[in-house]
Amino acid sequence: MFSLAPYAHTPNRLEDYLPWAMLVAPGIVLNKDGSFQATARFRGPDVRSATPEELVSFAARANNVFRRLGSGWAAYIEADRREITSYPDGAFEDDLSRLIDSERAADFEQTDSQFETFHHLTLQWMPAPDSSRKASAFFFEADRRRSQAAQPPAAPMKTRKIVISGGKQTLDRRVAREALEAFQRSAALAFGMFESIAAEFQRLTDDETLSYLKRQVSPRATPVRAPASAAFLDGCLCDAPLVGGVAPMLGAKHLRVLTLKGFPPFTHPGVLDDLNAAAMTYRWMTRFLSLDREESERELVKWRRLWFSKHKSMGALVKEMLTREAATFANPDAIAKSEEVDDALQELGSELIGFGFMTSTLVVMGDTAEEADEKLRTADRIIASRGFVAVAETLNAVEAWLSSLAGHAYANVRHPLVSTLNLSHVAPLSTAWAGDARNHHLDAPALSVARSDGSTPFRLDLHVGDVGHTLVVGPTGAGKSVLLSFLALQWRRFAGGKVFVFDKGGSARAAILGMGGAVMDLGSDGVAAFQPLARIDTPQGRADALSWIMTLLAQEGLADTPDIKEPVWSALGSLRSAPPEQRHLTGLRLLVQHAAVQAALLPYTQEGAMGGVFDGAEDRLNLAD
Repeated sequence: MFSLAPYAHTPNRLEDYLPWAMLVAPGIVLNKDGSFQATARFRGPDVRSATPEELVSFAARANNVFRRLGSGWAAYIEADRREITSYPDGAFEDDLSRLIDSERAADFEQTDSQFETFHHLTLQWMPAPDSSRKASAFFFEADRRRSQAAQPPAAPMKTRKIVISGGKQTLDRRVAREALEAFQRSAALAFGMFESIAAEFQRLTDDETLSYLKRQVSPRATPVRAPASAAFLDGCLCDAPLVGGVAPMLGAKHLRVLTLKGFPPFTHPGVLDDLNAAAMTYRWMTRFLSLDREESERELVKWRRLWFSKHKSMGALVKEMLTREAATFANPDAIAKSEEVDDALQELGSELIGFGFMTSTLVVMGDTAEEADEKLRTADRIIASRGFVAVAETLNAVEAWLSSLAGHAYANVRHPLVSTLNLSHVAPLSTAWAGDARNHHLDAPALSVARSDGSTPFRLDLHVGDVGHTLVVGPTGAGKSVLLSFLALQWRRFAGGKVFVFDKGGSARAAILGMGGAVMDLGSDGVAAFQPLARIDTPQGRADALSWIMTLLAQEGLADTPDIKEPVWSALGSLRSAPPEQRHLTGLRLLVQHAAVQAALLPYTQEGAMGGVFDGAEDRLNLAD
């Protein structure tokens, strides 16, 4: 047998510390310890636009998702803030709109950098060990049959094995498949519940999953294509060395890590949302190791005993024994903490919340040590302003950084219990919405890019799906007309985009003329005229003319009945043989054999008030290209 001992080595490379092993199903990663993980991107509520009631409702429903996970599950909630450097191009056909957008693009590129936050949720599950399955099979018939079916046959046949984590856990193919199917079902249920409360939600594909994992361990954010044999992911995703120490480096980037250690007395939804407005790049990961109700109760009981033992000092207890009188002094802080634990046990018993171990880590990178330190101080100020205590990691920096990797459940575990409701308040679930980067209906970039009150840009678009209805409301003088003219100018970004403005007061006149458009006052003589009956020589044109005339008659109080429609249709048939310049409403009125119809058409002929518009001998409308 060939010995591998001479080739064994202690972990000395970054990939030796990464948890990922291979892709075993669409979007599902098998880790080295035998656990499975899957990732989805999402967008939560915008704290600046949502009402307090909406935020409380979202936090409560997120708590309902996390409290159902139980032991063996871990949730990783990440906010990845990235710099936005590109300004959308446009196919402007006129000089004015092109000049205005060029000025806006220059302003976007020359002013302070703009950033956008991307959120991901990763669920990880560790299957129960073989001993637990065997114990379950002893008590439950269904598990016993499944266990017996999984046993290899008595004949001397070799069973294919899957060895995970250096032989620490060996599963045959059936058990591995059952574990994978169990994770797929449970993850689909949890993701489905979270999708129902998120503004946007999408499971990651294989390529997107590998690209997401690579961003966590590489200073270069390049997309990754999943190989045909998606194994040895730890080696495939690493493209930069990690230098440890009190000031670690990832490739040429300087790493700084901030870990939450102290919490305020109370939390509320989006308590750390100010980080969404920070003018810097960072990666903020909150890991939650969930516990079952029984394990949570055992942990809480330990804390209750600890605080109960601190109610009275040792001297007070000795005095009570000697004097047989109760000590009058007790530690009020320990009593308050004991009562908090009692309240937590009651909420746990009522299944309102769950508990687990939470580790919240913020990672920043910089080209220089000074840049990384400045980002770390900025994040620390924001976190401290909300009553949290954060520590800048030094000797523990590498361990803390490993805890920020999705799927690494063992590094830097913080043991104080945190409820799932506090998790939904502290974790990066809220989003500063930056709008959609593309107009999917037009398959083009967003209509315009604007600046918000923070450092997050806002991409303005009028379409929601294929619907582009828009209402602008505001007080007099607030700039509604300016906004409408600006939207018209930006609409020229789209190839072949045309703008029609019905303007009262001439507020859009300058913009229209600047784009080379035509401005018409429909109330002036000779400006515009239409010939609605010009194409009645074709069957379709005759049918359209009949429909339009019946609409006019309905406005004049004539019902759409056969007695009315038949003489109109007959008159159209007679008029269609006339020369094109004679197909007008005056000729139709003379040919129709119905007095009421003649009277109703009178206002739309040259003898009526609207004849100059609808009784033309040709279409006369000056439209720009």
